[in-house]
Parts: sequence; structure tokens; C-alpha cells
Amino acid sequence: MSAQPDRPPRLLEQISWCCRRRHYSPRTAEAYVYWARRYILFHGKRHPTLLGQKDVQRFLDSLVATNVAALTHSQALSAVVFLYKEVLGTPLGWLDDLVRPKRPRCLPTVLDRDEVRQVLTAMQGMPALMARLIYGSGLRIHECLELRVKDLQWSQHAILVRSGKGGKDRMTLLPHQLVPALRMQVRDVAIDLKGRLLRGTGCAPMPEQLARKYPGAARSLAWQFVFPASSCRWNPELQRWERDHCSASHLQREFRFAVRRANVLQHATVHTLRHAFATHLLQGGTDIRTVQELLGHTKLDTTMIYTHVADVHNSVRSPLDALAVN
Repeated sequence: MSAQPDRPPRLLEQISWCCRRRHYSPRTAEAYVYWARRYILFHGKRHPTLLGQKDVQRFLDSLVATNVAALTHSQALSAVVFLYKEVLGTPLGWLDDLVRPKRPRCLPTVLDRDEVRQVLTAMQGMPALMARLIYGSGLRIHECLELRVKDLQWSQHAILVRSGKGGKDRMTLLPHQLVPALRMQVRDVAIDLKGRLLRGTGCAPMPEQLARKYPGAARSLAWQFVFPASSCRWNPELQRWERDHCSASHLQREFRFAVRRANVLQHATVHTLRHAFATHLLQGGTDIRTVQELLGHTKLDTTMIYTHVADVHNSVRSPLDALAVN
């Protein structure tokens, strides 16, 4: 009996593979697949090749009708453009004429130094160490979660951020104050790794094809996550158990509780610590270009928004303060 030929990949699978071939981040691939599915379901599961400009515009207008954010609307449009141009290979001139919504320029929420101290003091355990590292190094939350032991440059007091936003590497600060706690965290990871290797559950997930190129690296301490998950997951491709990094939800939950305990009235998230890192550096006199490099911003305009937050309270005095009004 002859073997059945492999079925052609479904459209959503093709989107995922196109993203992987272009080395897009997993989050971008997930977003493009999500919006393509929404687009197809919106039109009753009709194939995109049977749809035209009016159909795309109807889908985008339906998002506007539900008051989605401008960034969400722009992401959906990018996913549809990627679907037609890169996946289906049918670039349509009218796609370039679709109007992208203007994103409002909002100032980030920034906690002052006392508020940051109060929130960090209200946290304990590994979430507390992660929150301190995000504030002290200006990391994004996924950059903190995906930090590996080899990326801690102890002698230089620096952190090598691998494949940050946009797939870029950069160097940022390793706070002196956190060195003892991080060394203890790495020691605990090393001790736990020995037992897991004996049980066959000590491998760390490896990026791209490094798992095949360096098969023993996944068992080394250097490639272990600094903040590992408590459980493992099965990798069917490599036929082994792997220990991923801990989840973002746990850190986010503990941070929300800490904000409440600290009686901070502003709406603050874990990412607010990154905003505070940039603002407090600028208030301390750090050069804007240096802050840009530490944050990993491609454009200086993105970093410049923190200058508005840093300067507005210091350089201008209200005219009311010059009046003697009872």
C-alpha cells in the first residue's frame, strides 16, 4: 500500500511558516495568524483570494465600530497586508492605499522614586527579584523572563539582551545591588539542574536550530533560564522534556498586589518599571543617546517622550505660585 502524500499546509499554517522564515518574533506570528483567522471568519470562511478591497475595508470598519485602539487597528491591517503580499503572493495595489489610524501620542505612566521603592518593598521571592531587575536594567518583561545564565556579564556589570524587540541584541546595566541575589538565584538553578538531569528533565529550550547544532548545550548551566518555570513540557520534535522560563502572569499578578499594598493610586503595570528606569536616568543627568541604547530603541523619537515626563515637573513653575492668592 503506497503511503498517502502529505496534505498541503493550511492557510494559517502557511502564515506561521512565512513568519518563521523571516525570523519574525513568535508574538508577531501569533498576532498575524489571529487576525487572519478573524478576517476569514468575518467573511463566512471565504478564502481571501475571493475577497477584495471592499471586503478588507468592511473588516477594518468593523474594528473601528467596536472602538478598538489605534495600535490594534494598525496591527490587523498589517496582518491582512502580510497575508496577501507574502503568503498568497498576490500584492494588490489598493492595499497600500488603505488608511492607517493615527496613533495618539500618550505620555507613559511613571512612578516616582518613592513609589517604586514602596512597590518593590511590598514584593517577595523571585517576583521581587525580577521586578527589581526590570527597574534596574530597563528590561521588557519578556526580556527578563527569557534571560539566560550566560547573558549575565558579571565582570562588566552588564546584561546581554538577546533578540529583543525587533530581533536586536543590546547591552544594558546589571545593577551592583542585585549581584548577590542574582548569584544566589543562579546557584539555586545549578543545584536544581543536577537533579533534573538525573531525571531526564533538565534540558532548556534552545533557539532556532542550535538544539541540533549543539545537542549538549541544552543541558549546560549557561543555557538555563535565570528564572525557570517550576514544571517541564514535552518537546515532540526533539523527543525530550524541556524546562521553559516562568510565566509572565505570575509576575504581573504579584506586581498588581504590591501596587495595592503600597497604596499607589496610579495604574501601574510591570512595564511601568521600564518607564521609570528611563525617566529616572534622564532626571539624573544621563545622556538621551545612552538611554536610547540601554532601552534598545531604534528611533530617538521613541526615547524623547521620556524627556517630556522628566522635565515637566522640574523646569516650569506654575504662574499661580507667583501670586499671593488667599
